[in-house]
Amino acid sequence: MKNKLKVGIGTDAFPPTTDGISNVAQNYADQINRQHGEAVIITPKNPNQLDYKYDYQIFRYKSLWIPSKEGYSVGWPFKDELHQAIIDMNFDILHSHAPLATSYYFRRVTEKKKIPVVLTYHTKYEYDIDKRVPTKPAKDFAYHFLCNNINAADEVWVTSKGTVDSLRKIGYKGDYIVMPNGCDLPITDVSESDTAMIKRKHNIPENTPVFLYCGRMIWYKNIQLILDACAKLKNEGKDFKLIMLGFGADENAIKRYIVKAGIRNNVIWTGQILDRQEIQGYYGISDILLFPSVFDTNGLVVREAAACATPSLLIRSSCAAEGITDGETGFLCMESAHSIASILSKIMDNKELIKRVGKKAQSDIYISWDDAVKKAYDRYHIVIDNFKTKNNI
Repeated sequence: MKNKLKVGIGTDAFPPTTDGISNVAQNYADQINRQHGEAVIITPKNPNQLDYKYDYQIFRYKSLWIPSKEGYSVGWPFKDELHQAIIDMNFDILHSHAPLATSYYFRRVTEKKKIPVVLTYHTKYEYDIDKRVPTKPAKDFAYHFLCNNINAADEVWVTSKGTVDSLRKIGYKGDYIVMPNGCDLPITDVSESDTAMIKRKHNIPENTPVFLYCGRMIWYKNIQLILDACAKLKNEGKDFKLIMLGFGADENAIKRYIVKAGIRNNVIWTGQILDRQEIQGYYGISDILLFPSVFDTNGLVVREAAACATPSLLIRSSCAAEGITDGETGFLCMESAHSIASILSKIMDNKELIKRVGKKAQSDIYISWDDAVKKAYDRYHIVIDNFKTKNNI
């Protein structure tokens, strides 16, 4: 029987900051502590943190607080006593979920004590660098910083094969392992009473097609394509409701665009919802999840929708579309509003097709966090063995 491991789960985002990586870190910590060994979250301090709610240890290190709608804090891991604090916890392995401040923190720690480090590369960081970093020297520094953090890991994991293109753009030339994320929503058929309650809440008539976008409200998720496609459907005389579930930096601009596109009466804006059972209800009432992002490296929401037998419409050849067979476990389109509208127009009233594809997605593409973390935990042992051999430990 393999020894139980003590794992440091490093993440730059953790509640009250909510995003995909925050969700992943929570599920790794939950599953490891419940079924495998011991996991400790290592993350920057946040003035709104409510760490007492969690059953496992959360180690917060110094941060710089930047007030924003999304609530991110920037880790500041430069004090020697912080590095010693991690060393004193006697971790068997460190697992970083972003090549940012916490990965740099782990680099500083491993300069003092040899501990194997895994890095999961979740996000196409070149999007943010190219958009938000103003000058070429600053962009070059950002790419160099990320690449150094990635190269410092003993093993690099990606959540989909397509993510490797982003790694190469950053400058990483090494090997990698594909380690998919799981889903924390259980496979379920959402009850008619739950769906009826949500439909009453939003005055959604029976038999009206319902589309769902669930995620951060940021333009580079290709949200404009969704809104333009829906405007085309409305101009064709199609009736539908579009649920926009989430929040983000661009939500006010998105709301203005909804009005401009003439679909205000078709859109239901829920804002941020944290209750997972309530979110499951919204998947349950939706015919199709619209997720045309080419930014996301995995797309947790696609598996969440599949848990509720709701199929997704995705961009062909995107990372989110990996493993999806068009017309069988989901629907694929080109990266254009015209293509999205054309496919929706063909399938939105075909309830039998949508139901069949949703059920197939539920049986074929769903992966639980239980299975995903077990696979990762088994791999930790291999990383540790390789590390010991390499370093003659």
